[in-house]
Amino acid sequence: MRQRAATLKALHVPGNPAILPTVWDAWSAQLAVDAGFAALTAGSHPVADSVGKPDGEGMSFDELLARVAQITGAVDVPLSVDVESGYGETPQRLIEGLLSVGAVGLNIEDTVHREGKRLRSPEEHAALVGELRAAADAAGVHVVVNARTDLFIREDGDAADRVDRAIARLTLAAEAGADSLYPVDRHDDATMRRLTSELPLPVNAIALPDQDDPASFGPLGVGRISFGPFLQRALSGHAETLLARWR
Repeated sequence: MRQRAATLKALHVPGNPAILPTVWDAWSAQLAVDAGFAALTAGSHPVADSVGKPDGEGMSFDELLARVAQITGAVDVPLSVDVESGYGETPQRLIEGLLSVGAVGLNIEDTVHREGKRLRSPEEHAALVGELRAAADAAGVHVVVNARTDLFIREDGDAADRVDRAIARLTLAAEAGADSLYPVDRHDDATMRRLTSELPLPVNAIALPDQDDPASFGPLGVGRISFGPFLQRALSGHAETLLARWR
C-alpha cells in the first residue's frame, strides 16, 4: 500500500498530468486499465448513479467502501476515491476505511452535504485536510489527498475575486498537508493558467473525455485530470443510441 500510494503521488506532474479515468464499478475500472491507464479515481456521482442513489452523500460511506472493494478486487492499479465531504465520518474512519479496501487516495470537498450544503470556511477545510494527513501518517501510508473547493461550481460570492479566494483557500489546504488541489469547474485557459501558476501543488482539472483535446491540458500546467461524471454520461449517450435502434 505504501508503494502504491507513492506511485499515485509521483504521477502528479504539472505540465505532464496524471490522467485518472473516473470509474464507478469493477467493469468500468477494468475497461480503463485495459486501455492502458496506470491509476484511477472512483467518482461519487457515477458510483451513486450505479447503485441507484443520489449524489451528495445519498449513499453511506460503508456502501461506498463496498463498491471500492469490488474495484480494487478487479484491478491492480492505485485508486483514489471521492469521499465527498466525508459522509459525517471522522478523518480516522475515512482513512482506515479506504485503506481497508485497498484505496490509496481521496478527494475531499468543502461543501458539507449533511449540514444543508453549507461551505466550510477556508480554515475549517484546511483543518480537515490536516486531520486526514495526520490519520494517514498514523496508518503508515501517504494517502494522496486531493483537496477540492466548490467555490466555482457554487458561484460563491462575487465573481470578481473568486479566483483570489479559491487560491487562498486551496493554499491553506496545501499547507495543511494536501498533495493536489481541485478548483472544480470548467475553467477558461487564462483562469487555469493563473490557478496552476499561483497554487503551490499540482492542480486537478476536470475534462470531457469525448470532447476535450488531451494535449491541451499540459501547456496550461495541469497536474491531474479526472472526468467526474462525464465518462459515464458519454458512455450512456452511446448506449442510448444503440438501444434506440431496437425500440
